[in-house]
Amino acid sequence: MKYLTTLIRILFLGLFIFLVTQGKMMFWLGLFGVSLIVSIFFGRVYCGYACPMNTLMVPTEWLAKKLKIQTDRTPTWLSSGWFGWFTLGGSLAFTIFAQRVLKQNIPILLIWLGVAVLVTLRYKPAVFHNLICPFGPLQKLFGRSSRFSERVETVSCIGCKKCEKVCPSSAITVSASSHKAAIDKAYCLQCKNCRTVCPKDCIGYSKA
Repeated sequence: MKYLTTLIRILFLGLFIFLVTQGKMMFWLGLFGVSLIVSIFFGRVYCGYACPMNTLMVPTEWLAKKLKIQTDRTPTWLSSGWFGWFTLGGSLAFTIFAQRVLKQNIPILLIWLGVAVLVTLRYKPAVFHNLICPFGPLQKLFGRSSRFSERVETVSCIGCKKCEKVCPSSAITVSASSHKAAIDKAYCLQCKNCRTVCPKDCIGYSKA
């Protein structure tokens, strides 16, 4: 499953690069629009498999850990959780300004690609996924009511927190009282990292 996931991500990254070089970014934005509808039924699969930012963040996190330059701390000024909406609005405003005033089609996604890598070199992926990414707020909004998602069979869960540690978006929390894991659909990227490490095989994709 891990290798299949990696292959899918690389294929989507290749498609993204092709569309950028061909100047057809509207096609990718259309794909993102479709993904919002898909997330209502199947969760945030765009974020877990198609998003080029997430694809590059995976090896970036590995490198940051090797270099020991990544911190668990989250900047306090991001704690309100509203910054993602600001980046979304700012990205739209910048794109419109560039097209109408500068007469340029500036690929804003490429800029965010660089930001995602730089942020992940210093902070955990969840910081960018949940608090900075301009596309995250919409994915969370549509994904919170998804019909299908990764979920934990609490009867078998032993509260080992292994799934919690590998989740790139901090979508999994283990209750201090019940010692059972729970997955927040709004934040889950459907990446299946949790399934890989679960010693009791109690995490699966099913109707929520």
